[in-house]
Amino acid sequence: MKILKFGAVWCPGCLVMKPRFLEIEKEYPWLHTEFYDCDEDQEMFKQWKVNDVLPVFIFLDQNNQEILRLIGEQSKKKIIDLILKNKDK
Repeated sequence: MKILKFGAVWCPGCLVMKPRFLEIEKEYPWLHTEFYDCDEDQEMFKQWKVNDVLPVFIFLDQNNQEILRLIGEQSKKKIIDLILKNKDK
């Protein structure tokens, strides 16, 4: 499983989510994540159809197909529950 994280350094919700994801990534080292910044990675924002509402987290299956999209701040528990539920997809 892979999670694409879309955000910006000026986004308050993104600043809240950054340490949460760092904890999750330490707890689940097999989880692959990639971060894309709104001001630096416009091509990825266009490719994945991410608009101005940040942060956005796109969960991908083993074939890099989108299986889930979360928008805005999320609880650590919700993210972990979704990771564990979808990890074998």
